Amino acid sequence: MAFVDDVLEAETRTGEIKVHKPADFEGMRRAGRLAAECLDMLIPHVVPGVATETLDRLAREFILDAGALPACLFYKGYSHTLCISPNHVVCHGIPSERPLRDGDIANIDVTVIVDGWHGDTSRMYGVGDVSPRARRLVDVTYEGLARGLAEVKPGARMGDVGHAIQAYVESMRCSVVRDFCGHGVGRVFHDSPNVLHYGARGTGPVLKTGMFFTVEPMVNLGKYQVKLLSDGWTAVTRDKSLSAQCEHSVGVTASGVEIFTTSPTGQFKPPIAGG
Repeated sequence: MAFVDDVLEAETRTGEIKVHKPADFEGMRRAGRLAAECLDMLIPHVVPGVATETLDRLAREFILDAGALPACLFYKGYSHTLCISPNHVVCHGIPSERPLRDGDIANIDVTVIVDGWHGDTSRMYGVGDVSPRARRLVDVTYEGLARGLAEVKPGARMGDVGHAIQAYVESMRCSVVRDFCGHGVGRVFHDSPNVLHYGARGTGPVLKTGMFFTVEPMVNLGKYQVKLLSDGWTAVTRDKSLSAQCEHSVGVTASGVEIFTTSPTGQFKPPIAGG
């Protein structure tokens, strides 16, 4: 989620890529786990007829009860904890009275602050009986994320991550959104570097042990172009095709990658029913 509020941050964005110390990994583990637990908690509540503002309230109460802060709440007038993006909404969908309907797919994105560290993650939820084409899009998006994360290791380039995602997604006749990207994360919510989900191998910053960032590909069933609605937040596909996204916060380790936002119950990819 590409939001940042300097008031809530323990540090500020400098434009330089931060390389964190080994002790900092523990802070990211705590924040990432709580964010994942929040999304786990929502799984039984994502059903036909539920208002997205109800899911937002449940998440806010869960985070505050845990002694943490919702990172997006009150950011430049944004009055919600979650972004909930159904169907052709690409990202930053605003919770409202609108109910989710049978057959919808929806991305739910949450960021928590635990002792100054940000845990940022999102995943896809199926609502009731989902069509085969929608389930295929979700599968492609998760596999794209997995292939991008497999490239994360010291000495690799950020372009290797984006290329792996783009090559797979386009081979499956889908498209990667270009207007939004992942980002550095830690004690700053939206930090350097930008993490593109497309690109060429051997380009971009060199990955180093101690770098923290998000990988969060947005994949469209149609073309990659998006447009911003008049509310100033909600991005949708220009051709009204379905869109999906999934996101992890990760750290580069000496041997590869550590995923901070893994679901403790193994439900990062909730089962999606379909017939």
